[in-house]
Amino acid sequence: MSRPRILTIEDDPAIRRGIVDAVRFAGYETLEAGDGRGGLKLATQAEFDLLLLDLVLPEPDGLAILAAVRHVRPTLPIIILTARGEEADRVRGLTGGADDYIVKPFSVKELLARVEAVLRRTAERPQDLGEIEIPAGRIDLARREVRFHNGDRAELSEREAELVRYLAIHRGRAISRHELLANVWRIHPRGMATRTIDMHIARLREKLGDHPEDPVVILTVRGTGYMFGRPAAVGGADSVFPRPLRERNKPT
Repeated sequence: MSRPRILTIEDDPAIRRGIVDAVRFAGYETLEAGDGRGGLKLATQAEFDLLLLDLVLPEPDGLAILAAVRHVRPTLPIIILTARGEEADRVRGLTGGADDYIVKPFSVKELLARVEAVLRRTAERPQDLGEIEIPAGRIDLARREVRFHNGDRAELSEREAELVRYLAIHRGRAISRHELLANVWRIHPRGMATRTIDMHIARLREKLGDHPEDPVVILTVRGTGYMFGRPAAVGGADSVFPRPLRERNKPT
């Protein structure tokens, strides 16, 4: 089995050398770039499993690279490494689609623990979604329709299909409304009302047969946004889908 390959984009040679040496010593294969232009090329074209990305880079900067990578590789795990520790900068990175955010200076132990955690979560993500199993049936993303166990069907709009795909790719992780605007609608979320996200979620839940007041497919994460349930097997013991919808609210 091949070892995971990690791409590091960092313009400070000493910091980059330390990161690359640390992850290589931990058993990972490595790629590296020292500026935005070379980093963008590698990030969008090379084969690797995780990106360690500095924000402050010669053009293009880290946020531009993050947006470009999320457009072509929506499932790729990304950890931002930066000296920008302010809350606003962390929010911009996370809402742009980063999986984690580490503020410099950081220890090698912390870095490797974060890398391991993100790679472990990523292994649970579906890499090429064609169909998604839900308690009431299956979502066919290619045909943009929901096929229920009882034979009924429901059509999804292109936006609804993109929305459920993004949530399912990141299943088990709370996704903010701003992240959905940036990566599904592909518009800058700053200063925009996010009511449109809630309206789309409400319609999507209805089409998926997800109870609006007690959903099990698309969960509401208070103060953050939404999260897609992560079933190992629908209704299984290790599933976040507690029971098939048809069994919920039955008298006990």
